Amino acid sequence: MIITNFSKHRNEFKESKVLKAKPHWQGQNLSDTAVKAKDTKMQDPAPDSSIFNRFNRGRVAIFIDGLSLFHTALQLGIEIDYVKLLCHLTNGSRLLRAFFYTGVDISNEKQQGFLLWMRRNGYRVVAKELVLAAENFKKSNLNVEIAVDMITLAPYYDTAVLVSGDGDLAYAVNAVSRMGVRVEVVSLQTTTSESLIDVADCFIDLDSIKAHIQKDSHLGYSYRTSSNSNL
Repeated sequence: MIITNFSKHRNEFKESKVLKAKPHWQGQNLSDTAVKAKDTKMQDPAPDSSIFNRFNRGRVAIFIDGLSLFHTALQLGIEIDYVKLLCHLTNGSRLLRAFFYTGVDISNEKQQGFLLWMRRNGYRVVAKELVLAAENFKKSNLNVEIAVDMITLAPYYDTAVLVSGDGDLAYAVNAVSRMGVRVEVVSLQTTTSESLIDVADCFIDLDSIKAHIQKDSHLGYSYRTSSNSNL
């Protein structure tokens, strides 16, 4: 396995990528074009939806707090298309793993079918059984699992994409940053801890990319359990 060395000070724009994205520049003076492209970049920054194109991201690892994302989708009034989400967060980079962390109710057949579908469509599901809280409802917290995976896998990826707004993960983010990893935090800005934003290399507001990750109203997925699936 070839691992690309990566550090924050090496996050630079690459002229070759800019030129390849503009085939109509063929035949012009490439050096002049590169200068013009850099000037344009400074004057008209790219929208958040294309922010993943700005850096040499190397190998990417994605860490998704499923419960946090679920509540964010409710606030935005959308249903997440997890195929689109994975494609958008990866955005052509080499994907090491995409982890999806969630509490699980083993008696919930619909949820079991959803998690089976996730496993078969590019996600590594990390599940913890829901426990009855003092407030008489079930909940789970997988911050420890997220932090441990981010740190132990850090030697094998260059960029971490953390889909969570929980400030309890700020220490883990800071830890992998000191190991030379670039960290991108993706969450709803209004509910994201300032401490998490402060230690991230890049923050992307989910509200700004919701059009790229929401499920089309006329499409749907059949989340089937192992008992009724023919896959």
